[in-house]
Amino acid sequence: MILARKRFGQHFLHDRSVLDRIVEAVAPQPDQALLEIGPGRGALTERLVSRSRTLDAVEIDRDLAVLLRERFGAAPGFELHECDALEFDLAALGGRRAQRLRVIGNLPYNISTPLLFHVAAAHEHIDDLHVMLQKEVIDRIVAAPGSSEYGRLTVMLAPWFEARHLFDVGPGAFTPAPRVWSAVARLRVHREPAFAVPRAYARTVSAAFSQRRKTLRNALRSLLDIKAITDAGIDPGVRPETLSPAQFAALAAQVREQ
Repeated sequence: MILARKRFGQHFLHDRSVLDRIVEAVAPQPDQALLEIGPGRGALTERLVSRSRTLDAVEIDRDLAVLLRERFGAAPGFELHECDALEFDLAALGGRRAQRLRVIGNLPYNISTPLLFHVAAAHEHIDDLHVMLQKEVIDRIVAAPGSSEYGRLTVMLAPWFEARHLFDVGPGAFTPAPRVWSAVARLRVHREPAFAVPRAYARTVSAAFSQRRKTLRNALRSLLDIKAITDAGIDPGVRPETLSPAQFAALAAQVREQ
């Protein structure tokens, strides 16, 4: 049996009821193109491979790649990509499949945020995501303005995705068991961005939440003066976590590119 490698953040999902709930939530159709990130030993792969005309899987672990090829290499429509998911070209795959991808995965917790940003960058080629992550990360993704979980991750994903928490998963569903609870979420891609996204959006959001306890006038001092914040229709005295994503876009629109 292949043991989990800590450097890859591996925790193999083995609970059959949880696996079935994920497949039920995804509800894959035969004519859809599925992409599984981090298939591990193939517990979820086994349930997906017969439900769609194509199933692409991205796995970085060489030993697991050998196992997956042995188990599913002969399955119609299955293709394994042995590489780092952070470097995988989702846009190119979407072009090859000539349709939007449905992304599914028990994502490595140690790279969850950069991986979500990587997927978001290819949003035009993706229909939706069903992902399992550390529960606190899911809580941040679906957080509302003003809550303690609301922050940079929430705001950066908001233009592209409508996120919904589906269910929680306890540590005992995995081997080895993580020290934290996990959760599954659905992220549906907006066919058009929820609002116009200025070029300075990421810079503005990052600057605001790097100084979370400060007011906007102080947190955004390097980007905007008080007049520019006011011109965006926002009180310079409020804190970043009280603003909606669209309000961050309004602020970013006031930033002068260097």
